[in-house]
Amino acid sequence: MRLPRDLSGQQLARSLRQYGYEVTRQTGSHLRLTSKIRGTEHHITIPTHNPLKIGTLSAVLADVASYLEMDPSALANELFS
Repeated sequence: MRLPRDLSGQQLARSLRQYGYEVTRQTGSHLRLTSKIRGTEHHITIPTHNPLKIGTLSAVLADVASYLEMDPSALANELFS
């Protein structure tokens, strides 16, 4: 699946709520999200840029997929289909 080219950081943060990620703080133009869905805390930082660069989006999805023990492309399909 092709990653969306017009996704903002805020939209990505909202999409990740279904995996237990909540915004725990904001520093400048970056959001810190935390999930405890798998028993341990997992933190990710997302810039609130509009749009997110593809490399940044890909890296965030890879990090989340690793935590959830999923394939990054399967995660992208669930989020953006």
